[in-house]
Amino acid sequence: MLGQYDHTIDAKGRIIIPAKFRDQMGDDFVITKGLDNQLFVYAPDEWNLFEAKLRSLPISNPQARKLSRFFLVGASDVTVDKQGRITLPVQLREFAGITKDVLLAGVGNHLEIWNPDRYNSANTYEDMNEVAMSLEGFNI
Repeated sequence: MLGQYDHTIDAKGRIIIPAKFRDQMGDDFVITKGLDNQLFVYAPDEWNLFEAKLRSLPISNPQARKLSRFFLVGASDVTVDKQGRITLPVQLREFAGITKDVLLAGVGNHLEIWNPDRYNSANTYEDMNEVAMSLEGFNI
């Protein structure tokens, strides 16, 4: 998934998922907290892969348990309605600071939903040379 779309959330907590993303992901999603105070949205097959990775973490490791709880406890299944909208659960909207405007970003195997101000604050790119150099061993 690629691209960025700006939308608004309605009074019932619904946002439109662009047809481009629905075509790629289907009509059912799993939404959970993201690592940068945004929301991650996965198609069921991608969610299953992600959840399997979490299940493979050692339960004896406190950090592994914490990471699993972070993603799994607040996760929610949602389905697109006839108007192409999903309802964002209140606790996830509060986590992400989403009140009116939303930014949807396609990020490879998942979609991210952001408060636009948080997105702009978290995603500055003046340091891209340093970022690229720090990931040199990952063959990107």
